Amino acid sequence: MSDMNVEQARFNMVEQQIRPWEVLDPRVLQVLEETPRERFVPDHLRNLAFSDMNLPIGHGEVMLSPKQEGRMAQAAELDESEQALEVGTGSGYFTACLARLCAHVTSVDIHQDFLDTAAERLKREAIRNVTLKQGDAARGWDDGKRYDAIVVTGGLPELHQGFHHSLTVGGRLLLIVGEAPIMEGLLITRVGGDQWSTESLFDTWLPPLVNAPRTRRFDF
Repeated sequence: MSDMNVEQARFNMVEQQIRPWEVLDPRVLQVLEETPRERFVPDHLRNLAFSDMNLPIGHGEVMLSPKQEGRMAQAAELDESEQALEVGTGSGYFTACLARLCAHVTSVDIHQDFLDTAAERLKREAIRNVTLKQGDAARGWDDGKRYDAIVVTGGLPELHQGFHHSLTVGGRLLLIVGEAPIMEGLLITRVGGDQWSTESLFDTWLPPLVNAPRTRRFDF
């Protein structure tokens, strides 16, 4: 793909996919326009970097689609003073976008090879306000910190409260909950010490996080 075609594809991604999904925050749009998505996808998928789809990145995992990234970044309402937690580093692209919207991102992934590749890509883009950690955060991530926003980039078959207490009061939690084929994007805001509000944002789909809890069983 030539440089000219890349820029046209990036423009089309924003104007034809992201904006129509009600992503209108100018800071979010600018970050999505300026962060080179094509440099965070596997080489053999470069021609699909701006497609309206979840791209496979290995281990049965996928990148969020551009419109999912846009809606979740917008709902997080990050400002330059805030701390974010990302569960599921994946390719590192959404990590880079979040890092350009806030003071610092802690990003956790269960796959060490994802973290190694993401570290290289983030370094190449001179993004330094990110801490990458290896671990299983499917049931929550309690490192003693409280975050202004938590974004979970894999599906959760069932909503659980493993992340709720890792939020600051006023903090926002972005989750995609349910089972295929239709899952629900949720915004959960901590409005008090033990109080949360929940807003449904959109219907979508993502593969579940590795080891995501599933208490319901269906026997036939």
